[in-house]
Amino acid sequence: MGIMNKFSKALAPTSTDPVIDDRPGTFRSGTEKPNIEKSEHSEGEERGISSDLEVGHPPVHSHDPAAEREVVRKMDWRIPPLVAALYLLSFLDRSNIGNAKIAGMSKDLDLVGNRYQWLLNIFYISYIVFEFLCMMWKIVPPHIWAAFVVFGWGLVAACQAATVTWAGEMACRFFLGAFEAGFGPGIPYLLSFFYLRHEVGLRIGFFLSAAPFATMFSGALAYGITSGHSKLANWRLLFLVEGLPTMVMAVIVFFYLPDAPEKAKFLTAEEKLIAKARGVRQVGKTERIGHIVWSDVVAALMDPKNWLTALMYFSCNVSFSSLPVFLPTILNDMGFSSIDAQGLTAPPYFVAFLLTIFSTYVADRTQQRGLTIFVLSCIGGIGYILLAATESVGARYFGVFLAAMGVFPCIANILPWVLNNQGSDTRRGIGIVMLNTIGQCGPLLGTNVFPESESPRYVKGQAICAAFIFFNGFLALALRALLVRENRKLDAKYAQEMGTPEAREKESHVGEENYGANFRYIL
Repeated sequence: MGIMNKFSKALAPTSTDPVIDDRPGTFRSGTEKPNIEKSEHSEGEERGISSDLEVGHPPVHSHDPAAEREVVRKMDWRIPPLVAALYLLSFLDRSNIGNAKIAGMSKDLDLVGNRYQWLLNIFYISYIVFEFLCMMWKIVPPHIWAAFVVFGWGLVAACQAATVTWAGEMACRFFLGAFEAGFGPGIPYLLSFFYLRHEVGLRIGFFLSAAPFATMFSGALAYGITSGHSKLANWRLLFLVEGLPTMVMAVIVFFYLPDAPEKAKFLTAEEKLIAKARGVRQVGKTERIGHIVWSDVVAALMDPKNWLTALMYFSCNVSFSSLPVFLPTILNDMGFSSIDAQGLTAPPYFVAFLLTIFSTYVADRTQQRGLTIFVLSCIGGIGYILLAATESVGARYFGVFLAAMGVFPCIANILPWVLNNQGSDTRRGIGIVMLNTIGQCGPLLGTNVFPESESPRYVKGQAICAAFIFFNGFLALALRALLVRENRKLDAKYAQEMGTPEAREKESHVGEENYGANFRYIL
């Protein structure tokens, strides 16, 4: 986390950034004198902000940039590593079926015909059906909800070791998808409650970097397990080894995941006030868990920006879902032994892990997510072209590197783009639900374009993945053009209006990340 701390310092607010005023829900720059006149209709009165923030009771802390950086640093050391570790386990438990297949499961469960494809499909069918569970992070205290879904998928993942029929494995995969749908898709939404708009992308990138790291780790772990000679079938042992730790993590997340920044046990009383002030700066209030604004639900469903990002996510997921589960088989068919194929999956994913973190940092710093996604899409598309068009083992293995370097970082940049460009908590949540509901249909296609009959090159599957990842880049440019036009409209709308004291007073209660005069779309 030392790198993230360094990045945080680079992104930290300056002395001229808004800080909490003596009135609840309002802010002033570090150079302005406090105004203790009470606002008659302040959001702070309605939401019950701490007495330290009420009129006549100035904050006990000096809200300087160094103090805020310390709060962010403490959150960085505790929240992203915890959710990333859980996502690593999640990705292991969903994608280890590819390793299990070549470790003996195919023979033991009689995976003839399209039975293996259906084991992949059923996971994503339930994942799509239960996508609405993303909103549970806003309704149920996060530490309770996280513990429930983590324990649930860990139990189901471990139970796969006991299956003796294809039908039993199908049932396990269905419930695994249901529980995981309540976790991974909602974590970026949860992180938006802790981090500001220009901070959240890097943290989401760190969280999602667990996916390529897990895939890398999966190959190494599967290599060790499948090279042994235990009394239990190697594929069954793989499910046990990777499922049981998840159940243990459910206990840890229950006690250590904070429900909100101001409720974090690792913050001092003064730091909790700073954390609360950050929340007010974001959305103009402090209470963000426990309610949904239904008018915002309808508005989010009608927003074309949400549909564009959902189509982008669909395009990426065609490749994102198929690469981990079919790469061991592809490498095996390239002439490597099953054991070597497991080990050779690791290096491409390690590079993707590093690029996922770096690309989200660059996008945060430049506020140019669209261009970042376009470049990454081109890298991934070239990789799939190499896999489809060449026969050389070296060239195809290089194509695997490029494909992983494009697909995983693209996913990590699309998710914060949704959160950046919706102007309320409810709309951000519904944007994530739409993104995943439509986007997770991509794996239904991606996991069915690599039939064994097209081994060893899988030309059609590689070509389809290339087409969709290039299409993702096109959509990113289209959305960016739309956002440029929307920002120009906002500039024209608020150019004169914000010159009046009444307008400035109104905006002080809106928050920087909610729709208002200070809100602009991130390109």
